[in-house]
Amino acid sequence: MPAFAHAHATHPDAHMALALAAAQLEAQRSPHGSSSGLRPTLGWIYLTEAYAPQAAALLAELQLRWPGVAWVGASGVGVCAAGVEYFDEPALALMLAELPREQFRVFSGTRPLGAWPAECAQVHADGGSAELQELLAELAGLTQAGYLFGGLASGRRQALQIADGVWQGGLSGVAFGAGVRLISRVSQGCQALGPERRISSCDGNLITGLDEQPALAALLQDLGLPALTAPAELREALPRLRRTLVGLRDAGSTAPHGRAYGPEVLVRHLIGIDPAQRGVAVAEQPRPGQLLSFCERNAEAARRDLMRICTEIRDACETLEAEQAGSGRIAGAVYISCAGRGGPHFGAPSAELQWLRHALGEVPLVGFFAGGEIAHDKLYGYTGVLTVFLQPS
Repeated sequence: MPAFAHAHATHPDAHMALALAAAQLEAQRSPHGSSSGLRPTLGWIYLTEAYAPQAAALLAELQLRWPGVAWVGASGVGVCAAGVEYFDEPALALMLAELPREQFRVFSGTRPLGAWPAECAQVHADGGSAELQELLAELAGLTQAGYLFGGLASGRRQALQIADGVWQGGLSGVAFGAGVRLISRVSQGCQALGPERRISSCDGNLITGLDEQPALAALLQDLGLPALTAPAELREALPRLRRTLVGLRDAGSTAPHGRAYGPEVLVRHLIGIDPAQRGVAVAEQPRPGQLLSFCERNAEAARRDLMRICTEIRDACETLEAEQAGSGRIAGAVYISCAGRGGPHFGAPSAELQWLRHALGEVPLVGFFAGGEIAHDKLYGYTGVLTVFLQPS
């Protein structure tokens, strides 16, 4: 019996897109006209911003089509499914799963997770929420594994979340009990430009010292730029500075392998330079003692790392399969990628999703392109977070 089924559609009319996707799902639920098949309890819906004004009506229609199914999801500048992505066009992606009702719980601002015995949780969040990082850490602390996966709802004008209702602000999502088996990995999309340096002095988000040397000097050295003493030099350097990011990690975490980043590195924007204090400002509150490397987005590094996490997941599944037949099969997947990735970053439309399909095989998969990605108890950027659900044993 299939445990997951997915569908996707694009159409100028949101309800027509939903009807097209629903027809695909019904065909998978009852193949060859059989009355048996998937009996869903949990559903995901991801929709592009064009459908955001109809989100409540779409959710109501989903609830009518599949009574008793709990729904979670979010809006994004793009949505994805197995092998395909939709950017800046009206589209939606749906996935249905048959999971024991006692093994998941939908939560939102009006229905907190509380003391429900969660092993881990999928989270959709509003990037404008105050103290978002603290909220994520608090939620992760309510789970046994301390693990979250998900992303920030995205949109150029409107971003929303779905959790048995349509929400804006705060956090929402679905928590899973220990009986839902899943494997989740983070894929980075950036590559270091130079060595790691220890933050020796900082004030708020302004870093003034790296390895006891001026932070701005280290940045210019890694970029191969002059001292920028003249206004003309600064203007000429601005395009390169705007492409530059920073990778931060705690001193006790695992060191990156060469210039490649692992999940221990948080990538943040470089938001300014201060020639007077010889410092660099970053979109984070760094701490003295943390390690920093300047970096930039790199399509080849992103492709290699995406293949790495797929290989790790396949290896883990094969190990489970060898230990107990049938226990390591992937039933479905959720993929949250950065809005700065996707086809434009990987060089061709849907290339990122096609690589995933090639690596994982033909498994149901849905997701969206987020304004920030969530994994462990942290907010990432320029990453992809892949989570696979294993076939119930």
